[in-house]
Amino acid sequence: MAANDGTIVELADLLRHPEDLDKISFLKSEFTRKKAAIDGQLKIGLKDQLEVTQSGMNSISEGQRTVNQIKEEMMKIDKLCAEAQNMIRDFPNINLVSQVHRNFSQVEAMKANIESFDGRLKDLEQLLREDDRDIENQPNILNIHYGLTQLRDIRDDAMDQIRRASDASLESHLQDYFTRLDDVIDWFDDHLGTACMNLIPLVRANNQGMVVRLALIIEEEEKSDKKVKALQDAQREYKDLASRFKSMTSGPKQLRGYKEKFLRAIEAHAEPKFDSAEGRFLEEPGKLPKILAWYFDDLNAVKLGMVNLMPKKWRIFKTYTDIYHTMMHNWLIKHIDNPELSPPHMLSIIDWSEKYYAKMTRLGWDQKDLQPHVLDGREIELIREYRQLIVKSVDEWMDRMFAADKKSFLERKPDTLDNNEHGYFRTKTLGDMWRMLKEQTAVAGESGRTDVAEGVFDAMFRALKLRQNIWQKMVDDESMKFMQPSADQEGMQVFQDWLIAIANDQIACIDDNEDSGQLGYLTRFQQDLEPLVTPKYMAHATTELDTLRDGFVDLGTHCITTFVSLIFKVDFRSTVADFFTSKWYNEYAMKRITTTFDDYIGDYSKVVHHSLLDILIEELADELLVHYLSSVRNKGVKFRRSDPFTEKFKDDVLTAFEFFQNLNTRTDLANLVTVDFTMIKQKWRVVDKMVRLLEADKTSVVLVYEEFKRDYWDLQMNWVESVLRSRDDFDRSMLSSVKAKAGQVYVERGPETIMSKVK
Repeated sequence: MAANDGTIVELADLLRHPEDLDKISFLKSEFTRKKAAIDGQLKIGLKDQLEVTQSGMNSISEGQRTVNQIKEEMMKIDKLCAEAQNMIRDFPNINLVSQVHRNFSQVEAMKANIESFDGRLKDLEQLLREDDRDIENQPNILNIHYGLTQLRDIRDDAMDQIRRASDASLESHLQDYFTRLDDVIDWFDDHLGTACMNLIPLVRANNQGMVVRLALIIEEEEKSDKKVKALQDAQREYKDLASRFKSMTSGPKQLRGYKEKFLRAIEAHAEPKFDSAEGRFLEEPGKLPKILAWYFDDLNAVKLGMVNLMPKKWRIFKTYTDIYHTMMHNWLIKHIDNPELSPPHMLSIIDWSEKYYAKMTRLGWDQKDLQPHVLDGREIELIREYRQLIVKSVDEWMDRMFAADKKSFLERKPDTLDNNEHGYFRTKTLGDMWRMLKEQTAVAGESGRTDVAEGVFDAMFRALKLRQNIWQKMVDDESMKFMQPSADQEGMQVFQDWLIAIANDQIACIDDNEDSGQLGYLTRFQQDLEPLVTPKYMAHATTELDTLRDGFVDLGTHCITTFVSLIFKVDFRSTVADFFTSKWYNEYAMKRITTTFDDYIGDYSKVVHHSLLDILIEELADELLVHYLSSVRNKGVKFRRSDPFTEKFKDDVLTAFEFFQNLNTRTDLANLVTVDFTMIKQKWRVVDKMVRLLEADKTSVVLVYEEFKRDYWDLQMNWVESVLRSRDDFDRSMLSSVKAKAGQVYVERGPETIMSKVK
């Protein structure tokens, strides 16, 4: 099941876009070729394995035959001995005398050895002290080893005899007597270990004599251990028979394991170098080949300078290579299995695999000779993990930065916003976000793989779109809190500052100034992206970039629209409610509104992006017009023929026109406002249409409506009905006539007009 899941994930990576379906035939042939190659390798491997297995079975059979032959020969010897005893007269007496003589000789020899033991041990200590003064050459090491071997055999024979005598008191006394020997052995082992640990430096220093002496000692100990192992096996399987042959009970009694210690010393020599390499690798992952250069230097030194100095059967170069390769494998696997591994480190390891095998080939090794694979054959998986590491890093950075923005936005504390070089409000993390995306783009590009880069860019597109959506939702949720009639207005100004800052951020993302050569964040991101992806993916990326660009525009505009909506819902709630009522005729509501507009524009003109300032003014004009027209539904609205409502409409419109027209000429807004006043004036002409509906006599209302509808195709009947009902001469026939005409009038749909917002 896991294998199927892995295959599905890999196919999903290869077929991310509809255009990738064209690759299916190529992928099929490629996978077929790879399968044939793998099948061939498996057949060769199976053949080799069968040959090795057969050879092993033959060796086992041959060994079994040899053991049986030895057993038969020993039984023959035992039979001959028994028969010889019967052929010789007085054999028992002769045998007894012989045993007494043999025992006496052994006792005499043991006595001499015990008496000379202390002196010989002192001589060895003196030799060790001399070698201490010349640790690099240790000229006495062979003599010391030979002497220690003899003393060890003496101790082992003595202890064996004591144990067979079953005298515990003497055994304890003898152990105390031989205690100094253990200290000297440890001293010798320390010298030998030092030499083993410095074997490669000895080769580089051309100290061949020391290397050869060391090899002779290890080889002799290896032979000794083999004899001990064989004796132990024989005594275990043929205990009674073996005990009758004294030659089988003499000599070394224990395995000393010098060959195994020698192999461990090879590892111990490399371990500090790997530890040192780890620290440097974590600091500078891009320098991994340089950091591990010692690895190949060591193996090359073994190949050139050590092979001829060691027993051939050791295959010392193969031994070193196997140990080093296993350590390299374990070192790399430890890092790639580390969940905290960063993308640069992962990429360095992925790239290292190919370089590693290339260097090993120059040393004479094929990849198949080096087992296990240095990365366990996980390159494809690692590339996928590398991409996922970058994606994870992008997501984590985006989450952290937005969490900081969200906290500041919701708390609305003072001084939580920045000002850029132009004085515009900005959030604190926008520049950091794009800087992070640029850095992660560079990390993806360092892989040299388009599939990695494309997967990372897909994640970035998703993260940016998600950020836009969350900002819009947060803006909507927070604005609703202020728009409630009973809402607490504390913190509203800071919230409005945030709206301007968020809107400015969106413009900064897409603001390309060709004259100054200043490019927006999104365009610079596109320039970084293009060299790293395929042309096919670039077509997809262009669509994503266009979507993001539209999203930035929409979010910026939405923030400005929300800003304006707050002004009308909070500042003008009571003012708008009085439009067209009896208070309207005697008050200057429109003047109060434009004065408030002037205050807002004065406060924010220097901190809002100049392109958004135009949008802000246009939104103020549109929102004012929509609320003005919609006020016909205010409670108590009634237009009487005798009231001067026509003049009041005219006065309101002229007041609004005066304000918006003067914005372009104000010195404090010089070079900031470029609003086309004629466009605003054109939209406000709809007020004249409304006035004509109100002042037309009953017989002309239908014609006025028809003209209105032809000019504004999205004119809403509900609003027209409200206007007609506000007339003091309204009757049902008037409304019926208009509705009948609405069913007859055909108008072509076009761009939305201001009346689409007036419901």
